Amino acid sequence: MQDAAALQSDLTKLDNWAANWKMRFNVDKCKVMHFGRNNINANYLLNGSVLGVSLMEKDLGVFVDNKLSNARQCHSVATKANKVLSCIKKGIDSRDENIILPLYRSLVRPHLEYAVQFWAPGLKKDINELEKVQRRATKLVKGMEDLNYEVRLSRLGLFSLEKRRLRGDMITLYKYIRGDYRQIGDVLFSHKNNQRTRGHP
Repeated sequence: MQDAAALQSDLTKLDNWAANWKMRFNVDKCKVMHFGRNNINANYLLNGSVLGVSLMEKDLGVFVDNKLSNARQCHSVATKANKVLSCIKKGIDSRDENIILPLYRSLVRPHLEYAVQFWAPGLKKDINELEKVQRRATKLVKGMEDLNYEVRLSRLGLFSLEKRRLRGDMITLYKYIRGDYRQIGDVLFSHKNNQRTRGHP
């Protein structure tokens, strides 16, 4: 209840700020998403109206749902990437490595890696759905059709998407530890001095 009251207080402050500047929030576009099993599912008011509840939203191109599942996002980006790959397959006659790989890297793979540190898949089915796109792309290259995936990656100088995500996570963590994200981190995270784990001293 305390958290709900604090959030409502912040919403009221936003409402007052908007009123002072002769503006209004579009309440129809403002939604509440409840997280967690023990959430009290409180109602929140903005501009005198109760905000609607949403189970899933798309923000900056990334789907977020109330269970923090990445399945919808993985399916969405895999579908987009496959459509682009199909266009390349139909529109480009050449199957030369020097043609296909640059097209894949610049037009297809970015769909699979946009903001991926935020929504990286954890379930095998989602990991496989993304990896299938790269499997399909590497088969387009002449001479690679009958080779297994690991051999194709080695011949083409590529890493699996899963390894690329791990590498990206490690780079991001290193930058955070080094202090590159200090200003952002100070806002996002608070340090606790409590050394207890699992309720034991």
